[in-house]
Amino acid sequence: MPDSSIKFAKKTSKKVYFLMLLIGVIATAVWWWLQSNAKSAAVAPRMGGSFMGVVPVHAQQVRHDRFTVKLKALGTVTPWNMVSVTSQVSGELDQVLFSEGQYVEKGTVLAQIDPRNYQVALLQAEGALQEARAQLASAELDLKRYQGLYKEDSVARQTLEQQQALVAQLQGSVKVRQAQRNNAKLDVEHTRVIAPIAGRLGLRALDAGNYVSAAVTELVTIAQDNPIAVSFTIPEHELQAVLQAYRQGQTLSVQAWNRDENKMLAQGELHSIDNQVDISTGSVRLKARFSNSEQLLFPNQFVNVHLQVAVHDDALLIPADAIQFGTSGRFVWKIKEDDTVVVQPIKLRDSDGVSSMLESGLEVGDWVVVEGVDRLRNGSKVERVMPTEQGSVTAETSATMENKTPNKALKPKLTSKQKPAK
Repeated sequence: MPDSSIKFAKKTSKKVYFLMLLIGVIATAVWWWLQSNAKSAAVAPRMGGSFMGVVPVHAQQVRHDRFTVKLKALGTVTPWNMVSVTSQVSGELDQVLFSEGQYVEKGTVLAQIDPRNYQVALLQAEGALQEARAQLASAELDLKRYQGLYKEDSVARQTLEQQQALVAQLQGSVKVRQAQRNNAKLDVEHTRVIAPIAGRLGLRALDAGNYVSAAVTELVTIAQDNPIAVSFTIPEHELQAVLQAYRQGQTLSVQAWNRDENKMLAQGELHSIDNQVDISTGSVRLKARFSNSEQLLFPNQFVNVHLQVAVHDDALLIPADAIQFGTSGRFVWKIKEDDTVVVQPIKLRDSDGVSSMLESGLEVGDWVVVEGVDRLRNGSKVERVMPTEQGSVTAETSATMENKTPNKALKPKLTSKQKPAK
């Protein structure tokens, strides 16, 4: 065999040897990694959640307290009454006697239409009435004479009856003339445009010198803003609770809040409920009445509405933040006497976003976790830390939480007033 063939065979044998050695090392490393994971997986279930150490949490107790059931909705402020002021007679607008944005009482003169044409018509109507009255007076005198002569048998009965008919005709003519005179007089009065309701004026729509058409041309609007109304809608499924209280004669309180819901603008009461459900939206319109003496509510303003439906004086309450959602429904992390936690299913009756009213699942005095649920498992050991008034932990507690190790948990120092009851 040539030397070159021998050298090639030796080199090939070395490469195969190193390749087989590398494969063996890799296989050993994979086997060791799989065995380590299997041991960890077997140990973890036996230890439950305790392998994570003591978990610091914020907790609160279940309590009895007063709870108000409220419905929230977006509402629109509307004037209690809204009037578009127009003239009842046509003519040239002679004077504008109001200021824009002015508050006026009912009967205040707002504008003056040129009255001269209507004053002339009134004089004509009064003259026609006077003429008709004179004719009637003359006919009544003749009737009296004919009645006397008829008793003496000096005139025929037909003549008397004709005179009686003439008097009745003239009496009707006088009434017509009186109505014409009254109508002309009313037209003269209508040249003075007055406020039909009390309220605040808007921007004027016409200046002096323009021609005004009767019942067509708008001069200004008046909005009655004290009291004022708020219109809002609620879903159909919430209607029965409202109707039950409304039909029993209860006064349902309604609050109007600003857009950020950090300031209450006014408090009023539910005034009326629409007579049908809007089938396109599945909602019902409601109207609330507010006193607006401070003028915080403005027409067409959007507000957040809180409608009080019921008040429970002795409700079982927990913080809304403590409620969790799982595949089997709502639950909370309940802290047992040994400071371990367990999943506790609950049923709720209602919630306002801050507190929730319980139907079943917990009792007064039970502790539930409010914050710190991310690291919890059934059986996890927990430590209750007290938040400050602003809802955050104290500086000492915060430092303790930051320095915690999985195996060593340091308890914050609490005063006797701060120590939670077990």
